[in-house]
Amino acid sequence: MSRLKDGHTIQEPRRKPRLLELRADIPAGLYIAAGAGFIGFFLLIWLILTGLELVPPMFLPGPKSVWLELARQIREGILAQDVGASLYRITLGWLVSTLLALPIGILMGNFKFFEGLFEPFIDLVRYMPAVAFVPLTILWTGVGDGQKILILFIGTFFQEVLMIMDNVKSVPREMIEVSSTFGLSRWEILYHVILKYAMPGIWDTFRITLGWAWTYLVVAELVAANVGLGYRIMRAQRFLQTESIILGILIIGLLGLFTDMAFKLAYKRMFRWMDRKG
Repeated sequence: MSRLKDGHTIQEPRRKPRLLELRADIPAGLYIAAGAGFIGFFLLIWLILTGLELVPPMFLPGPKSVWLELARQIREGILAQDVGASLYRITLGWLVSTLLALPIGILMGNFKFFEGLFEPFIDLVRYMPAVAFVPLTILWTGVGDGQKILILFIGTFFQEVLMIMDNVKSVPREMIEVSSTFGLSRWEILYHVILKYAMPGIWDTFRITLGWAWTYLVVAELVAANVGLGYRIMRAQRFLQTESIILGILIIGLLGLFTDMAFKLAYKRMFRWMDRKG
């Protein structure tokens, strides 16, 4: 940073970023190292507990046992089959939820009539646990993939639509009034002003609700499944195969992390102006 003094430009020393400064950037390497170190801390605890046999292997198997189980499932094609089935169900369930939640949330955020029409019912259903719908969804759709997709839909849609409504409501009223003053029609304001302003928040809502869909996977594959990561976890529970349970949990976590990172990367590419604004 430079400043003028007596007609001369003086280069001021660059201030080092402080770690706890509000919303201040930190070096990318430090950012990554902090996250990796925190994960490594838990891995170290896991190694200590299992290496010193402080916890019986039946309750907490060591990393080596989990690694061997991973190698077995890869070798026998089990992992690829389970991941493929779960990805299909997650993707379809989340897409159906999003395709419905997006227009309804936009209508609710912009028109009080639609908010009054939909919100009481949505508020009622969103507090109902998705697992309670498992018997009903089996009666309604059978035991195929449709039932699993419906559970994922129930677990994500009702939260997603309200979050999109709030994203839309975050648009300042002054922007809408100024746009109207410049002669834009109602639908032009909706598309060119409201949606473009709210889209970064809506994209974050997509990312968060996809994460919720991953958490409902085990519930969705709880009954009458014969393939899938959630099914593999429940099957391992019956036979006390804790290494398979931990492996399934880790795989779900890693897949969720990858999708989350993909959404964040897309966010930075699509909404570069948000970085300048922040």
